Order: sequence, then C-alpha cells, then structure tokens
Amino acid sequence: MVLIRSEKQKNLTFVGLLGQVVLMAQDIRHEGIVDSVDGQTVKVRITQSSACGGCQARNICNAAESKDKLVEVEYAGAESLSPGQVVTVAAEEHMGMTAVMLAFGLPVLLLIIALVAAMELTGSEKIGAIASLAVLVPYYLVLFLCRERIKKDFGFRIIV
Repeated sequence: MVLIRSEKQKNLTFVGLLGQVVLMAQDIRHEGIVDSVDGQTVKVRITQSSACGGCQARNICNAAESKDKLVEVEYAGAESLSPGQVVTVAAEEHMGMTAVMLAFGLPVLLLIIALVAAMELTGSEKIGAIASLAVLVPYYLVLFLCRERIKKDFGFRIIV
C-alpha cells in the first residue's frame, strides 16, 4: 500500500495492492489544556488563532487575534487525565463543513427563498424583508431544541 499526500485535496490517498484508490479525510486537530475532569467528561481549553497567529510580529500587529474555547469531550480514560495536561482534541473534517452549513448555508438559503416568495406574493420589499428574517426564528429554534442530538453528532475525541 502506498501513501500519497495531496496538498490540493488535503486528503490522504491510499493506493492498495490492486490499484484501488481510497481517500481518507483528515481530522481537524487542536492542542489544548485539560481544564477539568468530571467522571467521563473532560473540559479542554483550546486557543483558536487567526491565520497569522504564528507570525513573529503578532504581538504588535492588530490583525492577529486569538480566543480561548472550552470544549467538552466524553473520554473513557478520563481518570488518567489531570488538569493542566496538554492533549490533542480532534474532530472529523466533514463535521466542520456540516457546522458551517447548519449555521450559515441553510439560513442564507431560507432567507433568500422567503424573500423571493414574499416579494412575488405581495410585491412589497418591506414585507419580503420581514418575512425573510422571520423565517430564521423557527429555524434557529429548531436548532436550539435539537442541540443535544447535534452535540452527539459533533463529538470531539481526545488523542493523548
């Protein structure tokens, strides 16, 4: 089996003995520090940095920004972790795209559809604008009500 890394696709490509090609998506990984351990739940603090976060001039540049995020991870070996320990938190790459679609893609699509439909039915731009914004309320309410199921689907894992 041969491993080929493609920078364009950002996938790992395995070429098997019979010539078949299998693409495996990469994980999204962040290093973090264990904040607390409660039973099987581990809270990990990760620092998200902008693209220029690794630049030498980031301390004097206003463009560089970073912020801390607290991520809850269910981990079977949680008792072996202690606060302050450095771990790697990973998630599948497709989960990032799904999250973007849920947070931005579908709402924009709903907004446009509602705007066009309301303007066609009423001929009023004001009503179209109000209707397009109003359609987002039930959408985000459904997301809020389904947050536990979404949380299960968007699980992270710890790589020690």
